[in-house]
Amino acid sequence: MVGLIDCNNFYASCERLFQPKYKGVPVVVLSNNDGCVIARSNEAKEIIPMGAPYFQYREIIEQHGVAVFSSHYELYGDISARVMNNIARFTPEMEVYSIDECFIGLKGIGKLEAYSERLRNEVIQNTGIPISIGVAPSRVLAKVANKLSKKAKGFMVLDSPEKIEQILSEYPVEDIWGVGRQHALRLQKIGVKTAKQFRELPIEWVQKNMSIVGVRLWRELWGQSCLPLKMIADPKKNLTTSRGFGRTTDSYEELVEATASYTARLAQKLRREKLCCKIISVRLLTNRFIDESRQVYPSITIPLPIPLNNSVEMVRHALWGLGKIFLKGYKYQKVEIMALCLIPEAEVQFSLFNEYEGNRFNKISSLMDRLNRHYGAGSLRLGSEGHNPKWNLRRDFLSPNFTTNWNDIIKLG
Repeated sequence: MVGLIDCNNFYASCERLFQPKYKGVPVVVLSNNDGCVIARSNEAKEIIPMGAPYFQYREIIEQHGVAVFSSHYELYGDISARVMNNIARFTPEMEVYSIDECFIGLKGIGKLEAYSERLRNEVIQNTGIPISIGVAPSRVLAKVANKLSKKAKGFMVLDSPEKIEQILSEYPVEDIWGVGRQHALRLQKIGVKTAKQFRELPIEWVQKNMSIVGVRLWRELWGQSCLPLKMIADPKKNLTTSRGFGRTTDSYEELVEATASYTARLAQKLRREKLCCKIISVRLLTNRFIDESRQVYPSITIPLPIPLNNSVEMVRHALWGLGKIFLKGYKYQKVEIMALCLIPEAEVQFSLFNEYEGNRFNKISSLMDRLNRHYGAGSLRLGSEGHNPKWNLRRDFLSPNFTTNWNDIIKLG
């Protein structure tokens, strides 16, 4: 048996966790630069559509007393880690699927309903984040059970053919995990409207019209597990740091600060993953919504002399690349930094003929990581990153760093 655990309205739940005054109040979370709605509480789902531009719905939001928050990924990532650590206590088999979802293996565990209820209650008690649990013989069926559990008692176990058939007979085919819009339209055209009708199709038809992906879904709906849990994540091939500015800029000095800041952040990601990159890519982007005739997307790919993950050398190479591609007279909206051709840092090979003098930069970066973990992200940074930059993300509704900054910890009494 497989379980799928999903955090309910995760971003909105994180915002409510330390501000209980918003319980029962409609809550929305906005994308970068406070652009569009990317998360909603149950109350807000009846008022604001997903993806709605904030500036278009501002009056409606104010009329209905909707609480608005800027996206706070540092907070969400920390709360996600706490939820996953609590879940991991219940099973040795676990695959973190996304920031708010994970699959768990339940082989050999009896009384699955009591087990699911206990797991759910303990995670909610220990973290404050509401979760839903779906249990079934396969991933696709667990996804079905999880979705239906949100409107039931918070968990659902499909442990018999009779239960599965009853649920699938009313489950819309377009809601099946992995069935895209085009496949859903094709199925509906031939009269297939439910998951039960889909799995009753001849497997030959499914293979011909939906390829091997459709065959796997078909088998999974019959309870045949075709997608085993991944206990070890696939190695990353590249990493990217890229965010739009709070406003467009034509200032080279501001672009230098942004490039240095994004590159330093990327280097920190590499060190956290214990990886090094062989190539750095730097790209500038203008705002495509302003003036189509004033669009440029210059980029450069920089091979590194040896694989790196220290901030000092990576920033130096990235700034050299920025100087090569910068074009005057354009207003830029974004800097994109990519680390390519990643290898484990333990596999870095040095040259036999040239002595590497960058070990001191590795030590400096390691020291910066330790100090920033202790005193808070960004407490210590390179001078080229600037101080209180004007190009930063627009985050007018940002909540405090309740779990990652000593100054923002809630004080009692």
